[in-house]
Amino acid sequence: MLAKKTSKNQLTLPKKIAGKFEGIDYFDISVKDGSILLKPVKITPAESALESVRDKIEALGLRDADIEEAIRWSRGKKSA
Repeated sequence: MLAKKTSKNQLTLPKKIAGKFEGIDYFDISVKDGSILLKPVKITPAESALESVRDKIEALGLRDADIEEAIRWSRGKKSA
């Protein structure tokens, strides 16, 4: 399949290809070995990502003190 670059440097994905990515509006674009790579990206609102982190912390049974200790450890400070 061919796609033509417009005068505004835009490409339109052929319908046959775009149809395989229903619900995807964004693609991460990179160049590798002279080829353009498109990787589908699902954008997640920051609020829902934060909620996922909080749910994971709760599921692991972590307490505020555990998180504070992990922060102190990662910064190289000794426990109080």
